[in-house]
Amino acid sequence: MRSYEPHDEGAAAEIVRAAAASTQRLRLVGGGTKAGIGRPAQDEATLSSAKLSGITLYEPAEMVVAARAGTPLCEVQALLADRGQMLPFEPMDHRGLMGTQGEPTFGAVAAANTSGPRRINAGAARDSLIGVRFVNGRGEAIKSGGRVMKNVTGLDLVKLMAGSWGTLGLLTEVTFKVLPRQERVATLAYAGLDDTRAIAALSAALGSPFELTGAAHLPAGIDGAARTLMRIEGFSESINYRLGELRRLLKRFGEPEILEGDGTADLWARIRDATSLAEPREAAIWRIATAPTHGPALVAAIAAERDARWFYDWGGGLIWLATAATDDAGAATVRAAVRTQGGHATLVRAPDAVRAAVPVFEPLSEPLMRITMGIKAAHDPAGLFNLGRMYAGV
Repeated sequence: MRSYEPHDEGAAAEIVRAAAASTQRLRLVGGGTKAGIGRPAQDEATLSSAKLSGITLYEPAEMVVAARAGTPLCEVQALLADRGQMLPFEPMDHRGLMGTQGEPTFGAVAAANTSGPRRINAGAARDSLIGVRFVNGRGEAIKSGGRVMKNVTGLDLVKLMAGSWGTLGLLTEVTFKVLPRQERVATLAYAGLDDTRAIAALSAALGSPFELTGAAHLPAGIDGAARTLMRIEGFSESINYRLGELRRLLKRFGEPEILEGDGTADLWARIRDATSLAEPREAAIWRIATAPTHGPALVAAIAAERDARWFYDWGGGLIWLATAATDDAGAATVRAAVRTQGGHATLVRAPDAVRAAVPVFEPLSEPLMRITMGIKAAHDPAGLFNLGRMYAGV
């Protein structure tokens, strides 16, 4: 398979125009760390953003950073850390879960709309994404958004590109708002709660004025005994006050342990990256979003039909679940539970044969599929980019 690695946006546009003339299907890639997510590739060549690298704008006072799409994410994060800043949405690193190599890229953060535990407080990647440059399926260089947050009239291409998984165009540059890093981080850890009581505790904390930036529940067997975790960040005096208030608010759930330091940061990184479910490698991995209070019932419905392991993030609104990859990898059971409880499910990891046979992303209703196909046709009329990665034929 031929591979293209343009050095600039103009060269990328020329490659796409040539591909359009010959209807050569292109697989868009960055660092390759999420290559196994989606339906198996139906492409004839790869178009990589790897050499579209470099930070193009950093305004610490304005809290804005922009970089070319192939820039390693770690470079951007190191630059921000040097100035006491961070990306608000805590992007997930898929390498541990997917067993991939390479470096996550800045453009892929936008393309996959990646986010971690802090999403409950700061939103997803798309909520901080304020500008994009990309090459569409006609080989045209498109710019949308800029350096400030503002209301948008008409089609918001910035938000449209977030989470499009390279099906609409090759991102060449992305711009994000950033936030200051917090002085102190502390985690309340409650031991021994079952799923229902754990979600009740997390809901009570999230409904309080004490501003959690992480809310997860690890059932027994996921990194040891059952733990329900609540993270707060800020100035030290504020942390002390909020710890005391949360302990009083949640006293019916027991007395928590207070966790701080590097070990706690590693714990939240494992939650962010779902690495507690990485082994065994042959297991299928589902990512299920639902209403937090529906999470335990949804998991119980799946567990009644299949052996499974799971944990909760986002106060119970995000469920990571591992099950056997045999047959349909539990697709029928998972989809039925989601239909009953509400939400959507993505098959993040499974063998190629399974991902070719069952829907990987949540199936769309007929009206939404018509809209999706129309958007694809408008941006990529020849179907060049990542055809079928999200939905068959799209």
